[in-house]
Amino acid sequence: MKRFVAGLVGVVLLIASAACGAQAPHAASFAAAPAITFPVGIRIVALARGPARPLPTTVWYPALFAGRDAPIAAGPFPVVIYSHGLHSLPARHAEIISRWVAAGFVVAAPAYPRTREDARNFTRADVRNQPADAWYVVGKVLALPVFAGHLDGSRIGAAGHSAGGYTTAGLFTPGHDHTLRGGIVIAGAGMAGAFAGPPAAMLFVHGTQDPTVPIEAARAAYDRVRWPKAFLALPGQDHGAYLTPGQPGFAKVLATTLDFLRWTLYDDPAARGRLALVG
Repeated sequence: MKRFVAGLVGVVLLIASAACGAQAPHAASFAAAPAITFPVGIRIVALARGPARPLPTTVWYPALFAGRDAPIAAGPFPVVIYSHGLHSLPARHAEIISRWVAAGFVVAAPAYPRTREDARNFTRADVRNQPADAWYVVGKVLALPVFAGHLDGSRIGAAGHSAGGYTTAGLFTPGHDHTLRGGIVIAGAGMAGAFAGPPAAMLFVHGTQDPTVPIEAARAAYDRVRWPKAFLALPGQDHGAYLTPGQPGFAKVLATTLDFLRWTLYDDPAARGRLALVG
């Protein structure tokens, strides 16, 4: 993601109240969302879904102290799989990811083999293969011995920007695992077969002046969702300036996405209430 020129300040959040109850889909009794801010640890994991699909994955996690390979804090924590856009890398999304992690989430972000910034044989057509890559990474991260006992495989979320937003939508197809409780589609839209299977809450985040993925594409995907859903529209904003700290819209995007994650992955009623009151 490049640093874009900022647009107008302001957001509008539309939430489908008829479908949304006080709890997230597949609600269960979990520990409350952490009330503390965690240091952020980082670990790089060499994963691959076969020799032709290397998936080097950056895992950000709540830690005992900040830094590379720091010990993970006492969990268990929900896990979010994050997908980057075309010609991008996980590190370009570290600013917002690290803030989610500090609030009590583990975030795993693979670098996709054919759409990453330095990809050989780049092709946008490979996005259709990325949902399977993403779910493969989830399973591998959950099984890492270094995180044993600290991750909760029953609380999985997904998020992504641009082509990563399409990848995120593609995770929610018929037969998707019931542990996938919510998705955040940022500057993206739907994918064939998306929004079917077990109910899962969806949040769409989009700039109204996005020149890359028109907001109408995101609204069309939003309209197809028959689950609890919300749409955060950022007036005057482009394809992603609002993901950069200090840019107009960043604070609202961070607050809204955090509340969405707290609601869907911690069943936090206060976070759900804040979502309903925005706009």
